[in-house]
Amino acid sequence: MLTIQQIKENPQYIIERLAVKGFDANEAVTRVLALDNRRRELQLSNDTKAAELKQYAAKIGALMKQGQKEEADAAKATVAELKEAQKIIADELAEVETAIRDLLLSVPNIPCTMVPEGRTAEDNVVEKTGGPMPELPADALPHWDLAKKYNLIDFDLGVKITGAGFPVYIGKGARLQRALIQFFLDEAGKAGYLEIQPPYVVNEASGYGTGQLPDKEGQMYFVNEDNLYLIPTAEVPVTNIYRDVILSDDALPKKNCAYSACFRREAGSYGKDVRGLNRLHQFDKVEIVRIEKPENSYAALEEMKDHVQGLLESLGLPWHILRLCGGDMSFTSAITFDFEVYSAAQKRWLEVSSVSNFETYQANRLKCRYRDADKKIRLCHTLNGSALALPRIMAALLENNQTPQGIVVPECLRKYTGFDIID
Repeated sequence: MLTIQQIKENPQYIIERLAVKGFDANEAVTRVLALDNRRRELQLSNDTKAAELKQYAAKIGALMKQGQKEEADAAKATVAELKEAQKIIADELAEVETAIRDLLLSVPNIPCTMVPEGRTAEDNVVEKTGGPMPELPADALPHWDLAKKYNLIDFDLGVKITGAGFPVYIGKGARLQRALIQFFLDEAGKAGYLEIQPPYVVNEASGYGTGQLPDKEGQMYFVNEDNLYLIPTAEVPVTNIYRDVILSDDALPKKNCAYSACFRREAGSYGKDVRGLNRLHQFDKVEIVRIEKPENSYAALEEMKDHVQGLLESLGLPWHILRLCGGDMSFTSAITFDFEVYSAAQKRWLEVSSVSNFETYQANRLKCRYRDADKKIRLCHTLNGSALALPRIMAALLENNQTPQGIVVPECLRKYTGFDIID
């Protein structure tokens, strides 16, 4: 979340930048500033009462030693009044601090100056394009038909066992899935990311730390009896490793990667765009997470983009990078770049990665900080990205690499699959 200091330093800038996300921050900013003024007034009153109580405690002790019981009793009565007054102040102070926190949680992150204006995905900017565009015959099959033809994925069996959006991978389909996961993890390791194997459920504090709560509460699966949430991405448990942590200056950057299953309710999704692997409730993904000093975070963002681009180039998929406009960005992001691959049989672009810099927004919620060279405590910058999400990568690989002889496996995966072609 934004800090009060950010808002106090330049409230008009906050309002103007949040308008790029389509968020009217006038009322929230005005209210936060007013509440902060009241908070400071109450804190001063509370401190004054505390000082008076300390003085009276010393005075009562001295009076008792001098045998002046009546004067001591009168002082004790005054202390009781001061404590009651202090309690009233403390109660209001707690209410004001809660109101400030609730307001700050309702305000999205400020988009950085590189974020283009716009309201929908049509306003996103294509930054870069690459990869060979496949030429398929007119009768090329979409991945759901290929999966059935070669017995790779059984969507109906998933419906039987669980429900729609929970496919069952079979035989070479399962092996190809596992090959992709291992390839992505190995490449992340080569790039200096330390692998983490995180839990698949998190507590409420972790959800608030990375911003899934309260913004995306309805999109997460909730384990009611235990008050736990199934993770929508490994970003949540991995970034929360650094919740309530003060890192030393020389401990940064932190670079982690993690494979996990991901669980998303995808409420309201329907139609042709959700067919097959296009949109699932459970899917596999390898995530990269970085904790950086503020001055280094945008160079780190470029490194992460280059890493994802390299994966797609190794897989031989056609790709492009989108710089998201304000209206298409997430609540918590300062800037996001989406990677999409072209699905030749479906004749459409499929999102396979989002790489984002959150600047201090997540770090403030997490209390993820570091002690700089001058021994000052500062907020870190947090970043994450998919490297990569598997379902649409799998869809594009099956569709784009289909031939009359079978589906050709990219060379970079063959040492993991143990086969060159699916026939």
